[in-house]
Amino acid sequence: MRTESLLPALQRRVLGALALYAPGAESVRVWLHRRRGVAIGQAVFIGTDVMIETAHPQLVHIGNRVEIGARTMIVAHQQGEPVRPGDVSVRIGDEAYIGPGAILLPHVTVGRGAVVHAGSVVTRSVAPLTMVRGNPAEPVARCGTPLRRDIPLRTFYRQLRPI
Repeated sequence: MRTESLLPALQRRVLGALALYAPGAESVRVWLHRRRGVAIGQAVFIGTDVMIETAHPQLVHIGNRVEIGARTMIVAHQQGEPVRPGDVSVRIGDEAYIGPGAILLPHVTVGRGAVVHAGSVVTRSVAPLTMVRGNPAEPVARCGTPLRRDIPLRTFYRQLRPI
């Protein structure tokens, strides 16, 4: 009986370890995390060495056209916290940009088109089209447009409005 419950957990851990350095930021890594149970939308980029919730990956929902920078950590669960079917602890909205080395802690939503600066620690939800930075992450600007590859960086910067 115990072996049956250990096998899925072991499979999730092995797939997670492979996803850390697998090639294909928009293909293989995304596929591996989906197989682990992470809900991932279309056209998502996952950088190298990104750790997405090891014990309960089903608690993470990533929207469409999201970019997650290298060495980001997404923690969706605290040890001893009950997990119920259908729960979502960390939700990343469509077209959000998570900078390299950011840490997202449990029970946060990163809104559509939001930008999380590199190295920031997100302890509270981030409003749509808002740029945050720091530890803990604080709003610093409103974004006029999401930070996407098809939008010139100069256009993105011109539309930022300090808070």
